[in-house]
Amino acid sequence: MNKPKIYLDYAATTPVDPRVIKAMAPFWQEKFANPSSLHFFGQEAKQALDQARSKVAQFLGAKFEEIVFTSCATESINLAHKGLLENFYLRMKEKPRVITTPIEHKAVLATLEHLQKLGWAKIDYLKVDQTGLVSLSDFDSLIKPETVLVSIGFVNNEVGTVQPIKKIGNWLKLANEKRKKQGWAKIYFHSDVTQAVGHFKINVDKLNLDLASFSGHKFYAPKGIGVLYLRSGVPITRQQDGGSQENHQRAGTENLSFIVGLAKALVIVEKERSQETKRIRNLSKRLIKGLLKVPGVHLIGNCQERAPHIVSILVDGVEGESVLLALSDLGIAVSSGSACTSGELKPSHVLLAMGISPSKAHGSIRFSLGRWTMRKEIDYLIKVFPGAIEKLRRIGKGINKN
Repeated sequence: MNKPKIYLDYAATTPVDPRVIKAMAPFWQEKFANPSSLHFFGQEAKQALDQARSKVAQFLGAKFEEIVFTSCATESINLAHKGLLENFYLRMKEKPRVITTPIEHKAVLATLEHLQKLGWAKIDYLKVDQTGLVSLSDFDSLIKPETVLVSIGFVNNEVGTVQPIKKIGNWLKLANEKRKKQGWAKIYFHSDVTQAVGHFKINVDKLNLDLASFSGHKFYAPKGIGVLYLRSGVPITRQQDGGSQENHQRAGTENLSFIVGLAKALVIVEKERSQETKRIRNLSKRLIKGLLKVPGVHLIGNCQERAPHIVSILVDGVEGESVLLALSDLGIAVSSGSACTSGELKPSHVLLAMGISPSKAHGSIRFSLGRWTMRKEIDYLIKVFPGAIEKLRRIGKGINKN
C-alpha cells in the first residue's frame, strides 16, 4: 500500500503556484535583458521591473521608490538593521539602542547580536507572555533617548502568535512626537512580515511601519527573492556596494524573472486572501480539535491572536524530532520548532522565552497549512496521530526501563 504524501510545512516554504511560473516564463529567454541596459531589450526588461515594483508597492500601500528587491527576508532584515544602525552609530555620541523580543526569527536576533558585538548597538529585549504576546505597557521602561529602532515580527513563525503591530505603531508615532520636541532621535519601526503576507492585510501607513521585510517563497513565489519596504527618508547605509540598482540601496543586477514571480504571487494573494484564509482557518480549527483529543497534547501560542495557517503543539513524553520522523513515515511532513533551527538539538528559543521548560520544549511540533491542504489530509492526520504518539511513548518507556 502506497503511503500518502501530505505536506503540512507551508510555514517553512511553499511550492510555486503554476500561475506564478507562467508569469515568470517569458523572462528566461524572451525578455531576458538587463534592466539597466539602454537598448530596447533592456528597456523592455526595465518596464517589467517597474510594473512589478508598482504591484508590490500597491500591495503594501507604499510608494514605488520605497520597494527594494533583495534575495530573501534575511537579506532584507540585514540591510534594514545594519544599514540603519551603521548610519546612527557613525553620527551619534551615544551607542544607538534597539528594542526587540526574544522570540524573533534568528535573522533578526543574529543580526542585532552581531551589531552589539561590534559595539554599534545595544539590544533591549521586550518580554513576552506565555502565549508569545508583547505588552505595550512594557515599552515605557525600555525606551531611552538613544533608542532608534524597534523590530517586532508580525506573526511568529513557530507558534503563530500575532503581535499588535498597529497598536505598537500608533504608540511609537505618539512617542516620536514627544521625542521631536525633546530633540531626541526618531525611533524607526521595523517588522518581519514574512508569515503575515499571505493571510493579513498589510498597509505600511496604517501600521506606521518604516521598514518591513519578507520572502517570496512563503506565499507561492520562488525561493531567492525578497523585499525590503524602506520608507522614504529612513537613513540607512547600503550594505552591498557596486551599481546604482534598487534606488542605490542594493547593488547588483535584478533577478527579473523572480521579481515578476513575486509580484504575481502578491496579486494572487490579494485576490484570494479572504476566501483562502477562511478555508485554512476552518481546517486549522478542525486539526486543533482532533489533536487535543490525544492525552498530553497542548496547544501553544495565543488562542485568539493567532495566524490561521500555523498550529503548534507540545506533546508530553516524546521528543519532537521523534514525532516528526514518525509522521514522515506515515507520509506527513511537519516540522519541529522552526525550519531554520530544526537541525539543532537544543530547545527552541521561542518556547524558552515563553516560559516553557527545556524538557517540554523538546516535544514541540508545528503543523502549517496552505493553498493545497485538503480536508481529507487533515482527517488522515487526525486518524493516525494518536497511534503514532502511543507507539512513541511505549518505546520511550521501554528505553527508560532499560
